[in-house]
Amino acid sequence: MKEAKKTSKDGGDAIGRLAGRGEQTLARLADLPGAVKALGAVNDLRGRVDELGKKVRGIDDLEKRVAKLEKEIATLRRAQKPKASAAAPSRKASE
Repeated sequence: MKEAKKTSKDGGDAIGRLAGRGEQTLARLADLPGAVKALGAVNDLRGRVDELGKKVRGIDDLEKRVAKLEKEIATLRRAQKPKASAAAPSRKASE
């Protein structure tokens, strides 16, 4: 049982050390000459990806609207076809 406690404690220390090193690495990156520009570009990219995500979500609504309109057009075409076919025999009868 003591070994299990020791392992979890060691695991916690390792995670803490990794987190500390990650923070140090980020601090060093911020000190690099082009870091501010690079971070600005990454933030701009994030904003653009968010906008793109919103637009993509809107495509589903547009697809539903297009499908509805296609059904309405098909219904209207079916309604017009019998009139056209009914008019054709009457023309033949009058000739």
